[in-house]
Amino acid sequence: MRLVIAAIGRMRAGPERALFDDYRNRAMLTGRALGLSGPDLLECEAPRNAAGDKRRDREAEALLGAVPRGAHIVALDERGDNLSSDAIAAAVARRRDEGAPALAILIGGADGHGREIRARADARWSFGAATWPHMLVRIMLAEQLYRAATILSGHPYHRS
Repeated sequence: MRLVIAAIGRMRAGPERALFDDYRNRAMLTGRALGLSGPDLLECEAPRNAAGDKRRDREAEALLGAVPRGAHIVALDERGDNLSSDAIAAAVARRRDEGAPALAILIGGADGHGREIRARADARWSFGAATWPHMLVRIMLAEQLYRAATILSGHPYHRS
């Protein structure tokens, strides 16, 4: 199953990008033996000259356009389920075992997700009630996907 992170905005070179790439590469290496590929980062341009609902709707259109056909869609949302690492690993395994071709996790823009994503998402996850910078959320998500792969492989990286 292909893991996809689709996000609004572009990550520039620097320490955040290096850390994201490190966790992404770890996830790729560990996940390969588990039938997982990626996570692939698909970045969508933030719409210019739009605000409010119009901006969120245009971002939703861009994000959904990046989602692979047949993917199980997860929206990262502050009102989503606050899952443990074990629960994230179980969700990844469940989608893989059900034969989903991809698991696409969507990170919206500064104003959150548009109506269409909220309507089409199969699940909503949260990294807690705190507000996180979007670039840091990418790193946190890449780390959690790596951690999920280590949990599923029985590696001692994760300590329950």
